[in-house]
Amino acid sequence: MDSAVVEIDGSVMEGGGQILRVSAALSCITGSAIKITKIRAGRSTPGLRPQHLSGLQMVSDLCSGSLEGAAIGSTDISLTPGKMQSGSHTADTQTAGSVCLLLQAALPCALFSDASSQLCLKGGTNAEMAPQIDYTVKVFKPMVERFGVHFDCDIRMRGYYPKGGGELMVTVNPVKELLPVVLTERGNITKIYGRAFVAGVLPYKLAKDMSAAAVRTIRKEIKELYINIPALQEKENAYGSGNGIIIIAESSTGCVFAGSALGKKGVYADKIGIEAAEMLLRNLRHNNCVDEFLQDQLIIFMALAKGTSRIRTGAVTLHTQTAIHIAEQLTQAKFTITKCEDEQGSNETYIIECEGSGAVNKHL
Repeated sequence: MDSAVVEIDGSVMEGGGQILRVSAALSCITGSAIKITKIRAGRSTPGLRPQHLSGLQMVSDLCSGSLEGAAIGSTDISLTPGKMQSGSHTADTQTAGSVCLLLQAALPCALFSDASSQLCLKGGTNAEMAPQIDYTVKVFKPMVERFGVHFDCDIRMRGYYPKGGGELMVTVNPVKELLPVVLTERGNITKIYGRAFVAGVLPYKLAKDMSAAAVRTIRKEIKELYINIPALQEKENAYGSGNGIIIIAESSTGCVFAGSALGKKGVYADKIGIEAAEMLLRNLRHNNCVDEFLQDQLIIFMALAKGTSRIRTGAVTLHTQTAIHIAEQLTQAKFTITKCEDEQGSNETYIIECEGSGAVNKHL
């Protein structure tokens, strides 16, 4: 293990929870001790929130680490990793904090363990400011499995803002090393489908209205495909009330994209459907292989893989730039971003290339 502690400024660039998730996971995998200062300094409620705290505690458990400064509102933490621990681990935000964000921190760590891990993640499954669980299962999972990753997700209970109460069980198998991934050819869009849901006290009509509005919006641009977005009433496996929609598109080369939206008080259901449809269309108009939300989630895997990965994206988001900044600080990975010149039209596309650090699982 490296004796020097790597200091990370938690207020740089995107300046949010993502810095914590990427730093903690890479600390755990590389064995480098880290100190993160000025955590979420620019946010309206600076410092650690419940979901950040439970995520850090789980990462620390996964690497038998010693975690200092871990309290709600804390702006400085230190993590000194120890030996990887497979087996069962639980993280409970006790709020509607996103289980998908907990998984972003824990999954890379569990991959470098000595045996399979069971992660029990509690909080919001379909929450604002985070991927919906359906995005994680239908988009993130198949795309990240190209790196040689294997994990299973069992949605035990869905939970919504503000109550939370959702529960996700994830089983992760370890890997010896991650494979590099090249995603530069999108091909044609072959399939568009999704789900519009209501849960709790909300009327079923909302789900039908979201679905119908989404289909109408997509039809204006994509006329040749059948679009299947069933309207669903979540019954047994949902805690609290919520509504939302996710629409997924698949391409002939196996790329997966999505647009999604959640209901809010006082917002008409068809407006939610249109918002999700427009988000999907925005990501299909250029020839990208990953949508704007998957970009940053793939960076840590590119950084750890053995060999050169290349992905074609739209405009590079601040989240992605932040993830690259942290990955280059904590690993030997080298990233370059090149603008594509061969594009017709006004939509810019970029290639994010990474010479991975080739992390090897010493426990296997």
